[in-house]
Amino acid sequence: MTSSPACWTAFGAVLAREYADRSLFAVHRLSVDAYAIQHPGQPSERRAAQSVGLHLVRLTLQLERGLTPERANAVMVQLTEHKARFHWLEPPASRGEITVAQVTSAVEPALHEQAVRAWARSALDAWQGHRAAIERWLALAHVPYLKSRLD
Repeated sequence: MTSSPACWTAFGAVLAREYADRSLFAVHRLSVDAYAIQHPGQPSERRAAQSVGLHLVRLTLQLERGLTPERANAVMVQLTEHKARFHWLEPPASRGEITVAQVTSAVEPALHEQAVRAWARSALDAWQGHRAAIERWLALAHVPYLKSRLD
């Protein structure tokens, strides 16, 4: 991931808040995923392509398929066996209207959770031009209840 020092500092503040308050751990992975796909790295970095793919999958599982953070993470871990099949996706011109900067100001736990969910949704929506690739990667998990919402 590549980011400015200010952005990285803001992300660190969000993570620190989540680690300090167990009630926020429910949205912790959404924070990690949103940040990762908004900072995709470079096309020459194989790990960057794999990271973006895995984080897009986990966001989709939680936000669109209704999986718990734990179950979505388990599927993501399972998919690491197939990460060599993940390829670079050209990042969208806009990576979402909401960024980590908006989350840092949401200091109350309920507001933090709401801000993270909006951030994650905004970030995932920005990548919808790559929906076919995300669906192919989801299919690699071979889990029956992961059928596409488009079926």
